[in-house]
Amino acid sequence: QVQLVESGGGSAQAGDSLRLSCVASGGQFSTDIVAWFRQAPGQEREFVAGILWSDNIQSYEESVKGRFTISRDNAKNTVYLQMDNLTPTDTGVYYCAGRLGTWSRRSDWYQYWGQGTQVTVSS
Repeated sequence: QVQLVESGGGSAQAGDSLRLSCVASGGQFSTDIVAWFRQAPGQEREFVAGILWSDNIQSYEESVKGRFTISRDNAKNTVYLQMDNLTPTDTGVYYCAGRLGTWSRRSDWYQYWGQGTQVTVSS
């Protein structure tokens, strides 16, 4: 099965930037959609950003528009999430996810998941 390996999480202050990376093992991504979700303890996973791999079409949750950028590097088979101007509400465990199928923001529609990387933003 496809394995997603995430990195780049850490602690930051409000206004700082972080870049998350997600590498698919075994070669190219075999999914149509790659997305980032985040989750706080006791809460459901929340869609953050997604990319339609074939056409590089991007979509964002409203609160991160203008601050976060999802991108891909085909040669490295890697998806990035550049997070600028972080706020405490961005705190959570960030997951890379892949979906084979149509566009969706629902976490339960994604088949492949990374292990998660913690992002903590302080005021």
